[in-house]
Amino acid sequence: MNSQELKEFLDEKVALYNSPSFIETDPIQIPHLFQKKEDIEIIGFLVATIAWGNRKSIITNGHRLIDLMGNTPYDFVMNHSEADLEALSHFVHRTFNGEDLGYFIKALQHLYLRKGGLELAISSHAQEHSLQHALSLFKQDFFELPHQSRTQKHLGDPLKNSAAKRLNMFLRWMVRPNTTQVDFGIWKSLSPAQLSCPLDVHSGNVARKLGLLKRKQNDAKAVTELDTALRRLDPQDPVKYDFALFGLGVFEKF
Repeated sequence: MNSQELKEFLDEKVALYNSPSFIETDPIQIPHLFQKKEDIEIIGFLVATIAWGNRKSIITNGHRLIDLMGNTPYDFVMNHSEADLEALSHFVHRTFNGEDLGYFIKALQHLYLRKGGLELAISSHAQEHSLQHALSLFKQDFFELPHQSRTQKHLGDPLKNSAAKRLNMFLRWMVRPNTTQVDFGIWKSLSPAQLSCPLDVHSGNVARKLGLLKRKQNDAKAVTELDTALRRLDPQDPVKYDFALFGLGVFEKF
């Protein structure tokens, strides 16, 4: 199909999947349980961090995170005790364990106390056309406190050629407007035009079949290539096509 036909095809898929029914089977349902900005972004960040593997397991463990934080993520982050952190020690999602979670809680508190919060910790590093450099600098800020080196693997670094899929997904949740009640649009300091597609095996395979991506590896270079293609289709909101690529791959086995 030509470029106009491709855009029309993908726009139809966006309209199909960028709808409230999408939430029912997606980890984004976890932050949708909250109303306060800080609660949404904190639990959203933590759930995005563990968003790999079986989606049902991700959602189950997202609810467990809420329980462990007493249903008040922001209050827990800001006012936790060492005993509270000890209670997290048995949490496990694949290779993300209680020690990792404990550090993430302390690092989030540090961001709110010293960096102006999660949004400013990322947006303060933002460049006009991309947030990938900002994510690398954000990771440096996040790991300023003493920590086990193994914990760093749970945040991707685009400048080390990581696709940073989970961070890019988290940014989509926070930045894209909630016109269809899926994404939140609570981060006003960033624009949807700056976002990058959360590239994983599903979206990558579909993008290659549609001629949007040639690079074989799902890495930072592939993200840049896919960004370029999607921005030709919609320069103001290129990451809306994440819904199309993901839906085609997961739900339609395209």
